[in-house]
Amino acid sequence: MSRAQPQVAAWPGPVPAPPEQLRQLLTFALRQQLPVAAWRLPGTEHVQLCLSLSADAALTGLPPALTAEAPAGFAFFPFRDSDHNPALFLPAHVYWHAEAPDQLHLDPADSGASQLLAFLATEHTDDLTPLPWHQSTQPVPHTASQQEYYELVETGVDAIKSGQVVKVVSSRAARRPLPAGFDALRAFGELCSRYPRAFVSVVSAPGAGTWLGATPEVLVEVDEQGVFRTMALAGTQALAPGALPHHAIWRQKEIEEQALVARYIVSCFKQLRLREYEETGPRTVVAGQLLHLRTDFAVNLHQVPFPTLGTDMLRLLHPTSAVGGMPKQAALHFLQQHEGYDRAYYSGFLGPVNLPQAGVSRLFVNLRCLQLRPHEAVLYAGTGLTVDSDPEREWQETEMKLSTIGAILR
Repeated sequence: MSRAQPQVAAWPGPVPAPPEQLRQLLTFALRQQLPVAAWRLPGTEHVQLCLSLSADAALTGLPPALTAEAPAGFAFFPFRDSDHNPALFLPAHVYWHAEAPDQLHLDPADSGASQLLAFLATEHTDDLTPLPWHQSTQPVPHTASQQEYYELVETGVDAIKSGQVVKVVSSRAARRPLPAGFDALRAFGELCSRYPRAFVSVVSAPGAGTWLGATPEVLVEVDEQGVFRTMALAGTQALAPGALPHHAIWRQKEIEEQALVARYIVSCFKQLRLREYEETGPRTVVAGQLLHLRTDFAVNLHQVPFPTLGTDMLRLLHPTSAVGGMPKQAALHFLQQHEGYDRAYYSGFLGPVNLPQAGVSRLFVNLRCLQLRPHEAVLYAGTGLTVDSDPEREWQETEMKLSTIGAILR
């Protein structure tokens, strides 16, 4: 059944503080078994939320269209689309922004929206009952031992030397027990405080389970000025105490790894016959306690005849060479044969589409993330392999990346 366009409605009754509003909206969604996402954009303070009033409406097989005419919602896509990890697009039947906390965007005539308004209008005391987060029904993925990961890296390097691939991005999962009294919403707030430059999110949906993350990597975005942006982010080293990013010294391995990702983006522009783009970098950037090399690309959509550039680039880029490798199909085939576990939504993409306004979309690669399980968390991390990769160094790099999201479990 089609729904009317959302309208601006006042928060029913007294307006609580934004953190309590967020908890109430999540409580309603989770108790009703509905998909919901909350996020905070890089460099901003205010949390946003998208709630779908139908679990079935969230299922989709196609990437979202990044045009002003497309539906508004939140995309949550896996590394590989499958029955086990369906591609999700959560329609924004309800949208809330902490910058305007007295407003809700919804259709008051919708029966689900009416139930929500009635729920919010009731008095809510300080309820410390744990939120009933959605849980994945899939088995917990295999977690590679140090020796198994060494062997994966060595196999990847051999594949590069033999010419099967130019680059491949290996990854692994790790299991960590949840601390006593762990609260995913409080952990989301802690991630927002720890990583102000990251896209911080919590997504909970039937079938997909619950995922927390703080990713530094833009996949594609179209901003308020109609500028399309993407980035090549690769190469990793620890940020030494007291050190400045521009003092970083990079090895040839990281420089080559980052250059491959940048060249892949340029090749996508060439496939679309686009020549009018700006390229800035590479430069060293900070992400938590890590440093990366980053090259930024921008295209003013008002100055080129490519109105669907965002949609077209999304379909060409995902999964990017930064999370899979090059050539794309050969690298993905290698991972399917040798990686030994299902990445699920790790290294997929996520983010708001046409929110907070039509024509503004921001999608991020789902890195530095964890999947919430009843008594533990499953964390994910990967490293880009080149011919110079060393198994011990690659293992240590995954350990550094795991500590970014793992900090909230201490």
